[in-house]
Amino acid sequence: MTPLDAFDLAILRILQRDNTSPQRQIGATVNLSAPSVQRRIRRMEADGVITSNVAVIDPDKVGLPLTIFVQVELVSETPSEIDLMKRRFRDAPEVQQCFYVTGEADFMLVVVVESMAAYETFTRQVFFQDSNVRKFRTFVSMDAVKTGTGLNI
Repeated sequence: MTPLDAFDLAILRILQRDNTSPQRQIGATVNLSAPSVQRRIRRMEADGVITSNVAVIDPDKVGLPLTIFVQVELVSETPSEIDLMKRRFRDAPEVQQCFYVTGEADFMLVVVVESMAAYETFTRQVFFQDSNVRKFRTFVSMDAVKTGTGLNI
């Protein structure tokens, strides 16, 4: 991987705000030509610095108003059991984010669903049917004070 320079970081800051910004506009802002910006963006994509280009969607507007944080504690933490849970959480469409963590819990999940009934169905399918889940704790979001994907670079 090529080390990131000041131009790369400036380009990334712009793309984090709006990844639809025209390359000529980015170039004018960071004092590079549009082809140079394009080469840098392609390199950062190839190097895995830029991992995806997505639209950020308001969950309320698509009928998913309930955000729930879940701490999951496992019975067994063998590498194969951890890998199995990672796959299970990665494949669950309700799980927006999943982190394998240290401390009392083994995983922290962000689950987005349409209702508490949908969450109950999710828990029955994902937690109660898995004998390796010791317990899980649920925290329901009352308000999204700050959300985002941008990094302070």
